[in-house]
Amino acid sequence: MGAMTWFTVDTTYIDDADRLAEVRPSHRAYLQELAETGHVLGGGPWADGTGGFFVVKVADREELDKILAVDPYTTEGIAAARMIREWTIALGPFAG
Repeated sequence: MGAMTWFTVDTTYIDDADRLAEVRPSHRAYLQELAETGHVLGGGPWADGTGGFFVVKVADREELDKILAVDPYTTEGIAAARMIREWTIALGPFAG
């Protein structure tokens, strides 16, 4: 495996709490699988319930786009918007 790139994914949810609650378990299961393979460092919802955030390590933006395309929050229309940023970790155990 070549060099990997870190990205942050900040998702804003649609304004439908019932639909969000319905889809959340499958989204979390999907991200848990990615965490178990070392791709997702961590993630979770914002305390105000308007969205969520996760950190992912992948080969490139193309791989990230493929991951997001099959995320239940994408396929089920929960993600109203996403802000994605490439992240250079400069401090801590994942730096370098």
